[in-house]
Amino acid sequence: MLNVALFDKTAKEWREENKDLKGNMRDYASLNELLVLANMESFNAILIEKGLEQKERMIELRKLARNQMLSLEKLNKGNLKQLEDKKK
Repeated sequence: MLNVALFDKTAKEWREENKDLKGNMRDYASLNELLVLANMESFNAILIEKGLEQKERMIELRKLARNQMLSLEKLNKGNLKQLEDKKK
């Protein structure tokens, strides 16, 4: 479920699309994606404790993934700009 929420595909779909690659989709994920996945695992456990059904959890997990990926991308862009400014 977490793979679908973040990558929009199941592990099986990824394997079928990437037959030439060894390992699994998480082996090829970016650092940001792995960080978001770890956060999603914790958040999913909280949602399960609260009694949310899978469909509701998927909606919340997709929101979390999107928001965190956007935030991390902004941070990365800001850090790159700071590094470029320091070089000058």
